Amino acid sequence: MSSPNIDGRAGERSKALFADAQRSIPGGVNSPVRAFAAVGGEPPFIKQARGCELVTEDGATLVDYVGTWGPAILGHAHPEVVEAVCQAARDGLSFGAATAAEVEFAERICGLVPSMVGGMVRLVSSGTEATMSALRLARGFTGRNKIIKCEGGYHGHADMLLVAAGSGAATLGIPGSAGVPADAVRDTVLVPFNDLDAVGAAFEANADEIAAIIIEPVAGNMGCVPPRPGYLEGLRQLCDQHGAVLIFDEVMTGFRVALGGAQARYGVIPDLTCLGKIVGGGMPVGAYGGRRDIMEKVAPLGPVYQAGTLSGNPLSVAAGLTTLRILEQEEPHEALEAATTTLCAGLAERAAKHGIAWTGTQVGPMFSGFFRSGEVWNYEDAKGSDLERFARWHTEMLARGVYLAPSQFEAGFFSTAHDAAAVQRTLDAADAVFELLAKG
Repeated sequence: MSSPNIDGRAGERSKALFADAQRSIPGGVNSPVRAFAAVGGEPPFIKQARGCELVTEDGATLVDYVGTWGPAILGHAHPEVVEAVCQAARDGLSFGAATAAEVEFAERICGLVPSMVGGMVRLVSSGTEATMSALRLARGFTGRNKIIKCEGGYHGHADMLLVAAGSGAATLGIPGSAGVPADAVRDTVLVPFNDLDAVGAAFEANADEIAAIIIEPVAGNMGCVPPRPGYLEGLRQLCDQHGAVLIFDEVMTGFRVALGGAQARYGVIPDLTCLGKIVGGGMPVGAYGGRRDIMEKVAPLGPVYQAGTLSGNPLSVAAGLTTLRILEQEEPHEALEAATTTLCAGLAERAAKHGIAWTGTQVGPMFSGFFRSGEVWNYEDAKGSDLERFARWHTEMLARGVYLAPSQFEAGFFSTAHDAAAVQRTLDAADAVFELLAKG
């Protein structure tokens, strides 16, 4: 019997599809990081996904740690989630009108996310929509214009946020974006992640002008970077002191690092929270919500306008409701974290064995590995990684059947579908690749 195909590098079928795609889609992809520009080669095209595995158009079966960039906490194509979507689709794909399911969904979210308990939530269609809407709301609520964001923090592609952004912008080395007017980012104040003194100085330099701080409580778009002890608590205190709105972008961390998100894990409650990814169970969904007195400023109750034809889409709501129900019932987070710790410890052990400079980071089932010595606490630290070595690592791991994010500046994601066999397969591949890298 022949060995199964695990070489995930683009084969003839993927290469042909990529050539076709480049004729009609900019760069051949519908989101820039998918183009593999930072790691070289051409991207494999995915045909299907089940559990923790992807199958490429070239027939390779891969262990997946991208997880649709975070939503697949239950693994791909979870049968209960798929059935819920199919059942909803039989009743109609979209109504552009109110449904009973979206009421149930909103109530479930408000019952799980600490900042929304006793508050309100508005459904949207993407994480970008959630963050831009939350910031408009913060400005409308405070009557101020300026916002603070962290260098390397990515909160979607709204104009005011595309400055010193992480994620795909960092991957491609784009400092901002063409087409963003200088005035659009004039009121965006940049600070390093994990630096409370810088945030305090920003408030002092912009007295009574800061409407909000928006932050990933665990950075995921410069790689996985945890908050220093006391950092989130300090942000809460500074916002209270200066009358600013604290916004947690929990698009990645919501329902992943704990059922109630990073705010539940660290015990720091923001004023507003932005959600995406897991909240939609793999379907396009975003949400923002929090304090009732702030959310009551959103139209039609208040003067801050935001709308969306597909907001509360019944298929997305069905997927999200089912995913959150399963997470509540099965309570997988402790086991997820333990399994991720086993993976991360194994990677670090094998890197050390071969003399490879490697710094691993982990919060719950989010993780990263940086090709550098020393701790990683911010974007500058992350940029100190050996990007050429990462590119080779990515290619060689893919050749051995392990699908990682094609960027040093993206987090990895573990799911309930990753079993001991998948972890061992990953560690065996890593051992071989670290040995290869050690030889130069």
